[in-house]
Amino acid sequence: MLKFLLHLAAYVFALLSLCGLGYLCLSLWSELRYLARRRRSRLQPQNSFTPGISILKPLRGTDRQMYESFRSHCLQDYPEFEIIFGVGSADDPAVAEVERLQREFPKRSIHLVLCPEVLGSNGKVSSLVQMMRRARYDFLLINDSDILVSRDYLREVVAPMADERVGLVTALYRAGSGSLASRMEAVTIATDFAGGVLCAMELDGGLRFGLGSTLAFRRKAAEAIGGLEALLDYLADDHELGRLIADAGYQLALADTVVETHLPAYGFGAMFQHQLRWARTIRDLRKLSYIGTLLTFGLPWALLAALCAAGAPWSLALLAAVAIARFASGYTLAGPILDDRQAVRDLWLIPARDLTGLAIWFASFTGDTIVWRGEKFHLKNGKLIRG
Repeated sequence: MLKFLLHLAAYVFALLSLCGLGYLCLSLWSELRYLARRRRSRLQPQNSFTPGISILKPLRGTDRQMYESFRSHCLQDYPEFEIIFGVGSADDPAVAEVERLQREFPKRSIHLVLCPEVLGSNGKVSSLVQMMRRARYDFLLINDSDILVSRDYLREVVAPMADERVGLVTALYRAGSGSLASRMEAVTIATDFAGGVLCAMELDGGLRFGLGSTLAFRRKAAEAIGGLEALLDYLADDHELGRLIADAGYQLALADTVVETHLPAYGFGAMFQHQLRWARTIRDLRKLSYIGTLLTFGLPWALLAALCAAGAPWSLALLAAVAIARFASGYTLAGPILDDRQAVRDLWLIPARDLTGLAIWFASFTGDTIVWRGEKFHLKNGKLIRG
């Protein structure tokens, strides 16, 4: 009886791994199409579309990479822009860093806005609504405090909006890391998250959500969705801003540039909780497609099939095929697409990352509670409910 059950399990896991292999093939195809589009785009003459743009950066506390990230925005090769920083309290430690930046770049238009109003459950969006009131320009850009950018960042982000139909531009990102746990999360971002974005673009016929690494948009596109106030109770405000602007009839674009963030040097427990919050958010926003992600874990399923089949030749051949596809996809994403050299060196973490990812997938269905910025919330249709 045990032998029969093991054989049955082996065939079930093999079927699941074949689904995962299909997804990896789709991911590789999406990655190669993205590289071809980016190559064609970079062969085009430089776009002269450079409207004035307001950069909005909501702050809360500091981290060791923040000032370097601030400086990268001040060093932009772009004719006209302003940077607006927002804090919830005048005694926030980030204030000193903004004042330091103002002293280093006195000719730059750098403003610090106090945002005391609590307008909804999402404190970041509450600040952004108040910062928008101070923005001079009709093109706006939101990104996080730790986003490090290249000198041509603004040019590359704004370029797609030369087309009036484009209402929002977002960008892929790579993650700097320190501890082994944060390196594993960086591999997740490089070889799993980025691939999912490119696959979604192909399956949905275009981009229909934003990424918090970069949200550049027209003021009139934001007005078409009722302003940033429409996002006040959402946890994934970046995702929802893109979705709502797409629903309003605008196109969304993925910029050619790739930005960089920095992960804290946390342990495996903290990493697991961070990714669990992320998983529960996606599960709540995209219920059916999230269930389908169970079929994308090709490598863990192939490993389980080989174990249950006691290393039968067919199971080892399947495991080899899935492993080759997984590492090929991971290398293409981390290397040519994201230029993430650390993630390329850490590709050996992929098997552990995928097994952890499968465990997180199951754990995401054990509740709807998340802890965000020290507060506990419940998720309901993407919105934050205190309690």
